[in-house]
Amino acid sequence: MIAADPVLTRRLAILTSIPGLGEITAQALIADMPELGTMDERQAAALAGLAPITRQSGKWQGKSFIQGGRSHLRQALYMPALVAMRFNPDLKSRYDVLVTRGKHAKIAITAIMRRLVVIANALLRDDRTWTPKVA
Repeated sequence: MIAADPVLTRRLAILTSIPGLGEITAQALIADMPELGTMDERQAAALAGLAPITRQSGKWQGKSFIQGGRSHLRQALYMPALVAMRFNPDLKSRYDVLVTRGKHAKIAITAIMRRLVVIANALLRDDRTWTPKVA
C-alpha cells in the first residue's frame, strides 16, 4: 500500500533517512502513528507513550515513568534505538551524556526512543530528509 501512494512513499523515504530507523520500523511508524508530522514534540512523545510522567504530591516526589500511548510503537522503537546509539553520532553522544550523568541504561535508551520520535515528527513536518550535524 505504501508503494502505491506517493505521499506515503515520501514519508517512508524521510523516515528511513534517519540513521537507526529501518524500513520495517518506518512502516510501523506510518501505520501506527499516521498523525506524525502534524503535532508538536511533546504530543508526539506522549502519543508514542514515551513522555515521562512524574508522580508528586506536595513535598513527596516519586519516580518518573512512561506509560500509555501506543505500546506497539514503543516496542517497535526499542531495537532501532539500540542501533541509533551505535551508528547515529548525535544520538550516541546524547546516550553517553545521560549514562555519564548516572542514568540507568534503560532510561537512556528510552530517551533515545523518544528522541527518534521527535526527530521523525520534525522531519515529516518540514518534509525533509535527515542531515547530520556539521561540527
